[in-house]
Amino acid sequence: MKPAVIKKRNLAKHMVHLFLLPALIFYVGFMIYPIVQALLNSLFSWKGLVRDKFIGLQNFIRLFTESPFNEMFTRALSHNVIYFAGMIIFEMVVAFLLAMLINSKMKGKEFFKTVFFIPKLLSVIVVGFLFSLILNPTYGALNTFLSFIGLGELAKPWLGDPHTALYSIILVNSWYGFGFAVLIFLVGLQAISAEVYEAARIDGASGTKMVTKITIPLAMPSIMIMTILTFISSFETFELIFAMQGSSGGPYYSTDVLGLYFYRLAFGSVSGGDSIGIGSALAVVLLVLISAATAISMYFFKRKEVEH
Repeated sequence: MKPAVIKKRNLAKHMVHLFLLPALIFYVGFMIYPIVQALLNSLFSWKGLVRDKFIGLQNFIRLFTESPFNEMFTRALSHNVIYFAGMIIFEMVVAFLLAMLINSKMKGKEFFKTVFFIPKLLSVIVVGFLFSLILNPTYGALNTFLSFIGLGELAKPWLGDPHTALYSIILVNSWYGFGFAVLIFLVGLQAISAEVYEAARIDGASGTKMVTKITIPLAMPSIMIMTILTFISSFETFELIFAMQGSSGGPYYSTDVLGLYFYRLAFGSVSGGDSIGIGSALAVVLLVLISAATAISMYFFKRKEVEH
């Protein structure tokens, strides 16, 4: 083969990589660059919007040790943990059970998949405003319905009571993301061969043992994906709580999470002139927290998958 032809083919092969360039530019511009800037901003003091002198880890030290930053961080972090646990219980567990039901020989599978997924098509802000009306203590549909069926004593100011506000929002978010979880679990369940179940039945397995020994282990990849996505969304949550409870995570910060706390820090309602430095420090902490937890979760699930 002539050298010119070889050279032309090699050039054509390398030209393919140019198609990745637009995606790479967008990724660097909208992902890598903001992360690097946040890290740099967290290492400097600020006077308004002007970067001042290099102070090393001082912003991080203030975030963890200085009042009111440390109290707000601890409270917001605990709410994120509760949020994640609630999403596991109210969204993932119920969604997995429903996915198993839909995956069985029931009629109307496609109808139920569509119905469950419809909420995900709505805007988060619209969902937040809608449920703010439904949960209104005076004229909300929920309290009105409870009174109508004779359970008026159960009516509460759901979003106005610090003991129920966060859990109410968790239930709303579970309803919103429910359909997506069902679809992910369905994909995992449908990948399990019917021959595996048939062999298990021949060996005498049935009921709970089929679920715990076959269904759950073989559906572990989809469970892993949903757990990681739920964790990330729980620690990045902002829009729904902001739409329903405002930037302070009311009442009395009972629904405050790290996303809202970052919003208040970044826009100066907590930290004053050092808003960008302290806010950037919180953004870096949140990034490290989510990245580390995601990596540990993936390692744990991969080990479980190998064991089974």
